[in-house]
Amino acid sequence: MEESKEAKTSLVTQQKGELLSKQSIVSRSVVKNLIRDAIEAMNKAYTPYSRFQVGAALLTKDQKIYTGCNIENVSYTPTICAERTAFFKAVSEGEKRFAAIAIVGGKNGVITDYCPPCGVCRQVLREFADPKSFLVILAKSENDYLLYFLEELLPMGFGPEHL
Repeated sequence: MEESKEAKTSLVTQQKGELLSKQSIVSRSVVKNLIRDAIEAMNKAYTPYSRFQVGAALLTKDQKIYTGCNIENVSYTPTICAERTAFFKAVSEGEKRFAAIAIVGGKNGVITDYCPPCGVCRQVLREFADPKSFLVILAKSENDYLLYFLEELLPMGFGPEHL
């Protein structure tokens, strides 16, 4: 029996119908792995002022994962969100092609609700990801999550092609 194209390009073997995105590497199993990594990253957040910890796990199209957490600063404006931390780490290592990001967050590190990206982060995602295929995963746990394409979270987003 011939192995499917999806099974050859995914991080994990997939069952028929398991794909969640237009990207063949994003399966339910991969989503759960990203959520786990985002939760782990959240635990590294530096949030002495807001106490609101956020973690993100970014998946490249080459199946690499970059994590990020939010890092606060007493003067607030230098504060950076988890999503931007993950993207900037990846881009600084030469990555430019992305498939998905999982985001978790909560007060004192306790996840009680979904944690959508702020407006600035949505614009950064738009800079580096295809809004029609990039998957944004908002999670409370590995089994409780919402899936969006970036274009749903940032309709009519301004991108490099507009210049």
